[in-house]
Amino acid sequence: MTTFVLVPGAWHGAWTFQPLARGLREHGHQAYALTLTGVGDRRHLLTASVNLDTHIQDVVNLLEDEQITDAVLVGHSYGGMVITGAADRVPGRVRGLVYVDALLPRDGESCWSLVTDREREWYLGGVGRDGYTSEPLPFFDPRATPHPLASLMQAVRLEGGLDRFERRDFVYATAWEGESPFQAVHRRLSNDPAWHVHSVASGHNIMRDAPDELLKILLDAA
Repeated sequence: MTTFVLVPGAWHGAWTFQPLARGLREHGHQAYALTLTGVGDRRHLLTASVNLDTHIQDVVNLLEDEQITDAVLVGHSYGGMVITGAADRVPGRVRGLVYVDALLPRDGESCWSLVTDREREWYLGGVGRDGYTSEPLPFFDPRATPHPLASLMQAVRLEGGLDRFERRDFVYATAWEGESPFQAVHRRLSNDPAWHVHSVASGHNIMRDAPDELLKILLDAA
């Protein structure tokens, strides 16, 4: 049995991963679909102080409270920032990492520094009246909620490399409308034998558009 921790992207809550979590449990694995502080059903906790460190701590707290020592952390989109930081803080609790069309930061990089101008326009164009949130885009699921802007701007601080972890997967969505912000990392990892790289004929929301294929990839990662 493998323990999966599923971390959604910006503006999204645990609901985006719940069907996948059920599929993993049906195959005998444990799966935690996580909602990050200030988003989704935890939106009542959103303040100006919620940042990337807060979200990394959300994952670390779960791993420590549940005494998990073999986790496969799965991050979608912005969630790649979160799982990278969490794995770096508690490497002894993490066995593998799966980036689902997700950001893969190096030390000192941020979500802001890694995306294209289009995504930056989304972040700032949707700044709420409070000045510290970014509103969900009009075409998102109606359950999407404002996201803490500081988490998109803050650089991650890392002390070690990802080579500490037994298994690393990158899942690349090929059906983006326009340029994917993950093209460069996909090209780089495709030439790295230490990574398992998968291309999926899907839009960015792979959990919704290609759930069966994503489930198969995670089962293989287990």
